[in-house]
Amino acid sequence: MKYIFYLYFFFLYYKFLCSIESSKKLISKMALKVLSALDVAKTQYYHFKAIIIAGMGLFTDSYDLFCIPLIMRMIGRIYYPKVNGSVDQKKWFEVPTVIASTMIGVALMGAVIGQLVFGRLGDRVGRRRVYGVSLVMMVVGSIGCGFSLSKLTSMVFVSLGFFRFLLGVGIGGDYPLSATIMAEFANKRTRGAFIAGVFSMQGFGILLSSLVSMIVCSIFESTAHEHDVLTPSELASSVKVAPVPPESDLAWRLILMVGAIPASMTYYWRMKMPETARFTALVEKNALQAAKDIGKVMNVPLSTIQEDVEMINTPNTRAAFSNTYHFFSREFFRRHGRDLIAASVNWFLIDIVFYSLNLFQYHVFRGHMIPKNHMNLYKDALQIAKFQALFAICSTIPGYIVTVYMIDYIGRVKIQAAGFFFMAVSLFTVAKVNTGDWESDPGIGVIVLYGLTFFFSNFGPNTTTFIVPAELFPARFRATCHGISGAIGKVGAIIGSIGFMWASRDPPHGLGLSNTLMAMGGVCVLGFFVTYFFTRETMGRSLEENENVDELTGVCFVRFWPNKLWAKRNEINTDEMMSLY
Repeated sequence: MKYIFYLYFFFLYYKFLCSIESSKKLISKMALKVLSALDVAKTQYYHFKAIIIAGMGLFTDSYDLFCIPLIMRMIGRIYYPKVNGSVDQKKWFEVPTVIASTMIGVALMGAVIGQLVFGRLGDRVGRRRVYGVSLVMMVVGSIGCGFSLSKLTSMVFVSLGFFRFLLGVGIGGDYPLSATIMAEFANKRTRGAFIAGVFSMQGFGILLSSLVSMIVCSIFESTAHEHDVLTPSELASSVKVAPVPPESDLAWRLILMVGAIPASMTYYWRMKMPETARFTALVEKNALQAAKDIGKVMNVPLSTIQEDVEMINTPNTRAAFSNTYHFFSREFFRRHGRDLIAASVNWFLIDIVFYSLNLFQYHVFRGHMIPKNHMNLYKDALQIAKFQALFAICSTIPGYIVTVYMIDYIGRVKIQAAGFFFMAVSLFTVAKVNTGDWESDPGIGVIVLYGLTFFFSNFGPNTTTFIVPAELFPARFRATCHGISGAIGKVGAIIGSIGFMWASRDPPHGLGLSNTLMAMGGVCVLGFFVTYFFTRETMGRSLEENENVDELTGVCFVRFWPNKLWAKRNEINTDEMMSLY
């Protein structure tokens, strides 16, 4: 009797284990169906809503990036108002280079930290749980930039530097989270366009920063006292300090704080977003909750996900569940090391050039600008804002729009390589056309080439370097790898922006502007070769297919296309020989 009891007990235990295994298989099959439902889902209202919600971080990033040169110009007029007849008038009212480069550098350094920290947190605790935190940091940082403990010059810059660092951390955190969330919500057919749509919000942030600056300066000028808006050239020779409108100290602060409004308006919707289904299904292993989350935001019924799970039981999707290697392990580097290095290097190279171009615009506009000693503070800022708005409308935004429409037809690698190539051609041409004095009008040709450089940076590597890292890596490492790539890119931005300010000075203090532009063109050439030899195409495949190893990964580090063509030719020849038999 005792042995019968033992046999019955082991039978029940066996049935229990079988039920657990059966449940695991059912959950796995449902998870596979969740991924398939996302990949084939039709374009819906929620996709466009997600573009706006996710794009506000990029909007704030570009708003701050493109208004800070104008802000530094206003601060120079307010806090360095001395008129020194022994110094070239072009050097009047300038913020010292060390301070100006520090104000730019601290925000970028904050972005480096934000991308690393929030990218890792996004993979550890979930994208949604930290998404709101990065937005709050951006809003607090933007508002804080308009405050200082006193009107002392030193305290103004200390306060501005601290809040710009905080703003940078929030912006940096938003990069990997926004890209990953959009990639995991999108279908594989239009995924590139949706992520590009998120990134294209930068163009509208640039435009808004210019429009806000023009509106604020126009309003403040109209209400200023007549004596306070005299130009330095109208002052008597005995006057050594240019008049500064007392309310102008509020104008530049207001411009910075307005950048917090669009971001704060999306906080509610960010908190209402569900966790991405891919994170819930692949990382948290909760396929049922993932299916429910999809049903909340998309027109995909739960019953549809639970049916016909065998249809998508493919090697690519099964691999997404079976891979258990750790981050930064040998297996990780064998599978994804080349992709991570390529994505990071490409982002590093484009940010060196892109952030330098932002500072170069003053030299392009110089011949068409009225000298600042013949203008008051507000008109000086106003004319810079007008040129920025013109370039945003004519080159920056069109570049983003063309990318959105073409990226899922041409492919990421071709757009990125072509962008680097045409940027190099434009920069080399500008450097060769004007090798002499940059103090005079460089000509309409230089303006057109500068606009083309911006166009091909956005219809090119500036956009694709944001997209590709969100598509190459497994779900449990996706935000982390995107954060690493972006952080290395922002290191390039620090080198580009600060390095340009020092290198573009006339010899012997610097390389000179033309030689600096030649160096930037060389960086673009290097980016072209890194893209051609090392970057993998992700168009038209699911995220789970993209994380699989291609035929050369782990065998040869260089992704050399002729080798693949040769292998394809051998395969065709083999098939023809077999057909003879």
